[in-house]
Amino acid sequence: MQLQELVDKGSRAFSPSLIAGELRTTKAEIASTLGLSREALTRASRIQGRKTQTRLREMVEILHRVESYSGAPPLVAYAWFRSETLPGFAGKTPHQLVREGNAQHVHAHLDRIMAGGYA
Repeated sequence: MQLQELVDKGSRAFSPSLIAGELRTTKAEIASTLGLSREALTRASRIQGRKTQTRLREMVEILHRVESYSGAPPLVAYAWFRSETLPGFAGKTPHQLVREGNAQHVHAHLDRIMAGGYA
């Protein structure tokens, strides 16, 4: 998954439609995963919103890092994002941490793994 391929050329914002297509899911499911309303990914005015774009960017960056490090295809990285509990975070998954505004914790976890540390 190339990050620039997920950006709408006209608006220069992450495109929920392109992301959903890449992950073979729906915009509604991505909205639910990120703790956003369905309208946040369907109404043009809401798609451009700071919260929507921040959450989309955080998810895409994390998925890209997982893919780059592990060689996993986008669907596997997305499955990890939604279901893998992270040690040290009270059993929360990456998507739960992103929903709470704590994407930096997921990045720190990935940094430790990439540096050869334990998960």
